[in-house]
Amino acid sequence: MPQYSPPLRDLRFVLHELLDVSTELRALPRHADLDAETIDAVVEEAGKFAAEVLFPINRSGDEEGCHYDRDTHEVRAPKGFKEAYALYVEGGWPALTADPEYGGQGLPIVVNQCLFEMLNSANQAWTMYPGLSHGAFEALKAHGTDDQKRRYLPRLTSGVWTGTMCLTEPHCGTDLGLLRTKAEPQADGTYRLTGQKIFISAGEQDLTENIVHLVLARLPEAPAGSKGISLFVVPKFHVADDGSLGERNAIFCSGIEHKMGINGSATCQMTLDGAVGTLVGEPHKGLAAMFVMMNAARLGVGNQGLGLTEVAYQNAAAYAKDRIQMRSLTGPKDKTKPADPIIVHPDVRKMLLTARAYAEGGRALAVWTALLIDKELASADAAERAECADLVALLTPVVKAFLTDNAWIATSHCMQVFGGHGYVRETGMEQFVRDARINPIYEGTNTIQALDLLGRKVLADNGAKLRKFGRIVAAFVEEEGVNEAMQEFVNPLADLGDKLTKLTTELGMKAMGNADEVGAAAVDYLRICGHLVFAYFWARMAKIALSKKDSGDPFYTAKLATARFYFAKLLPETAGLIRSARSGSASLMALDVALF
Repeated sequence: MPQYSPPLRDLRFVLHELLDVSTELRALPRHADLDAETIDAVVEEAGKFAAEVLFPINRSGDEEGCHYDRDTHEVRAPKGFKEAYALYVEGGWPALTADPEYGGQGLPIVVNQCLFEMLNSANQAWTMYPGLSHGAFEALKAHGTDDQKRRYLPRLTSGVWTGTMCLTEPHCGTDLGLLRTKAEPQADGTYRLTGQKIFISAGEQDLTENIVHLVLARLPEAPAGSKGISLFVVPKFHVADDGSLGERNAIFCSGIEHKMGINGSATCQMTLDGAVGTLVGEPHKGLAAMFVMMNAARLGVGNQGLGLTEVAYQNAAAYAKDRIQMRSLTGPKDKTKPADPIIVHPDVRKMLLTARAYAEGGRALAVWTALLIDKELASADAAERAECADLVALLTPVVKAFLTDNAWIATSHCMQVFGGHGYVRETGMEQFVRDARINPIYEGTNTIQALDLLGRKVLADNGAKLRKFGRIVAAFVEEEGVNEAMQEFVNPLADLGDKLTKLTTELGMKAMGNADEVGAAAVDYLRICGHLVFAYFWARMAKIALSKKDSGDPFYTAKLATARFYFAKLLPETAGLIRSARSGSASLMALDVALF
């Protein structure tokens, strides 16, 4: 049976030793009274909820799946999911970081990051039910009318209602300019929406009394393409002025998907048959409003990858220390047994350390990104807010794509550690692999993230955002350049930074003559950027571990060893990626379509 222990020691290391979040947060007026002890207490309780309430129903939820009633269009979540959600609400977890004006606790995003990493490790499918509510809250808070805020935000905050994001249609996924759902204006100021949406996570469920759907649709005479898209809030049940629920709205689930993974999450086909909605923001400006939610979702998906990487690693490491097979190539390590535990074998260690390095590096990146969002939202310094906003924009596609690609690699490696026992359901490892595979696909495929990074976030502003991160790296390299003990980390970091700068310039020049050069290089380019960010954080973590190596605490010994593994075995991947990115589009585009 699989197991999960919240990684509280490493979370404390990242929060307090690496990033010193309590000092950073106290500089923000809204968090001036928050201390490290309070953060640790909340994170510890979050870990208990994840491990004790959610993890025990992860495997059973996968095996049972969701139940769809064709007659009533209702969906029932797996056994235990509704009860777990009730405990989630009772514990106040939905309100953790929400605005106190609407009943929230007002804690920083960085604390919510820790909560959701552990929820995703414990049960990604369950976590998808409340997972989009924060994004819906922020979209309505930023673009909604006063009436919409009054009507919906307190109940999204408390968790008695959840939110969804209704974008995709059968004929269009990423290309939202093709969507056909229509919104007809009514005399009372509302709109009647008609159309089909697919792949709507938690579009229908029995966990909450109402669901707040944010729906993209077209107004009559709307311009073609993405410039003609508007955003509407469409509740499952109509909401009266006093907040009470009225009749069922004409938005309903017309089927659920039977999927490779996340089977406990209801992935719904949604039909709107004259459903009543109200406009969010300005007409034809729906994508701008929805991107508040989409960017939050992309960071959330990166967190799903991180959570699965951690739980897969924990189980594989435990198995490798227990499973005996063959003898070590350098001679028996445990003569009391007929064979050695498989953790003595170099390639098993390589698989385990890959997962560990990706989990701990991903945690550092995800927590730092959350801290940047806190500073973007709450700093009293306008220049700092702008700086953090640019860094978050740059890092969002990296968090989404690099962490989820790494999760696919790591969960597959961890299943491999189990051998044939990993391929069968009993150990639970194959579920982690299946669940991990969706994360590079939805909320914008990882190719879309790569195009966004290279095209919009780097080349579009002539590398301004990238240079901001580059200056952070350069400052660290300069500071540690004279430290002999840090050369094994600083030199590869500096070298990769230089090579990325040259590659960026080269690709920018090529793109001016042929836009396909961006498409050909983008995926490699994002992965190179991901490694640059990881190398920066692993160098910083190595510095701390070196300073504590004589403390007697094995945590620092393990941290330093993992850092050395990362630089020796994982960072060199960038050499091949740079060569591939430079090879251009010719070999990709030469073959005639008819010959495929």
